[in-house]
Amino acid sequence: MDNTGGQRFCYSEAMIFALVAFGAVSGVELLLWLPPLWRHRKLAAGALLVLLDLTTITLLVAHPRVWTALIGIASAYRCLNLGRIMANRIQADYLYHASRQTSWWLIGSQIAVAGLAWIVHGYELDLRVWWDVIAGIELICAATLLASTLRHIRTTRPPKLTDGPPPGKLPALTVAIPARNETAELEACLESLIASTYPKLEIIVLDDCSQNKRTPEIIRGFAHAGVRFIAGEVPPEQWLAKNYAYKQLAEAANGELLLFCGVDVRFEPESLEALVRTLLQKQKRMISVMPRNLPPESHRLDAWFMQPNRYAWELSLPRRLIRRPPVLSTCWLITRKDLQEAGGFEAVRRKGVPESYLARTIAGEYDGYSFMRSDSGIGIDCRKEPIEQRATAIRTRYLQLHRRPELTAATSLAEFTLLIGPLLLLIGGLAAHTWLLVALAGLSLACNITVYSLVCNLAYRRFLAKGLWLLPLAALYDIGLLNYSMWLYEFREVLWKGRNVCIPVMRVIPGLPKST
Repeated sequence: MDNTGGQRFCYSEAMIFALVAFGAVSGVELLLWLPPLWRHRKLAAGALLVLLDLTTITLLVAHPRVWTALIGIASAYRCLNLGRIMANRIQADYLYHASRQTSWWLIGSQIAVAGLAWIVHGYELDLRVWWDVIAGIELICAATLLASTLRHIRTTRPPKLTDGPPPGKLPALTVAIPARNETAELEACLESLIASTYPKLEIIVLDDCSQNKRTPEIIRGFAHAGVRFIAGEVPPEQWLAKNYAYKQLAEAANGELLLFCGVDVRFEPESLEALVRTLLQKQKRMISVMPRNLPPESHRLDAWFMQPNRYAWELSLPRRLIRRPPVLSTCWLITRKDLQEAGGFEAVRRKGVPESYLARTIAGEYDGYSFMRSDSGIGIDCRKEPIEQRATAIRTRYLQLHRRPELTAATSLAEFTLLIGPLLLLIGGLAAHTWLLVALAGLSLACNITVYSLVCNLAYRRFLAKGLWLLPLAALYDIGLLNYSMWLYEFREVLWKGRNVCIPVMRVIPGLPKST
């Protein structure tokens, strides 16, 4: 008995020492942004990173619990934050404010976790009650996601078109396509467009400084069909290349309505007229289209949940509550007037998803935005390969979280807790014979599976049995992809069509030439 008591005493002493050391390192980190330390930020951040690693590992070894694991996860993101200070790739003023904000949020979250753990253990609260509470919260969130998904399925259905203006009275439409290093996909897209029955149609394609000669040759090859070729200019440093291509296309367009799309989009002959009539009938100023997709031919699992993951972020979140309407960059239609009133592409020169800003602005000021699914009446399809879908996700995921590691940490934890947590709690409840926990976790899991199955069916327009069991793998993959996107933006480079997107987005300072 005495030996056991001695072991408990030593164990408690080790945990207290680890907590004190961890708190001391955190306190010093909060002083990093004082002028004396900030002037030597690389050295100070490097020393703090080593000390933070040592104290976190000590705490995890001394007291391996769920709450210390959460503190360890936050410490990993704090290390990343210190690492980007050492890398010094961002302009000093932006680095100062961004890294300080990240540090405060992460340390604050660790204090909150430690405080909650002290309350639970200090008052000897029954942990089974807490697991039931967590399972109840997960059920509420899962039911909210299901309700939001069902609502979006209903509201994004294309309306039944009634009699509108005759074809000759429809507004002039310009289809604008940025193209860079394209081949057969561009040809197929243009062939589907020139077959359109729209009466007042202009098609312009911008060659965005392609590295191959094939792209301009393809565009010029459709000149006989009325497709207009534009030679793109090299984008300025403060512009994302795609946004600058959008700007040049908008300036060259003559239509009252502008439709921007990628080369992987396919149109049926009546698609453009149906889309414009939908815009007029719904009295909207901007429409973003979720296209139909062909099921991937690849046998790799990630190919099957790449597009459903992307669509789930748009369809399943309660976006009305956060005032962020769903939007996709695949194909979107906007009036020239409203584009100009929203500030044009100059207002979104460095935004990774410019359509999101425009949709939010137009939806907020005029209720003039609509997100819509394509069907047989609209007839807009997407032929993007899984490797291109993955590249798009890497390019946009970290940007959607405003390039903030603390939001990446919170999103990753929330996604794991809400999508994978119910499965873990269900297994634990069955093992412990706690039937209330089993019931709550089972209902949460059923709601989540239903949500993901619905999104998979919408993405590929047919029932997919895979949607019933892919959820845990899809969630883990999405978490990994988000963090990989963050890592590339902060420390490496994100290549898109042969260009490094990090330079304008992260405001990287080019290194000065070394003296010889």
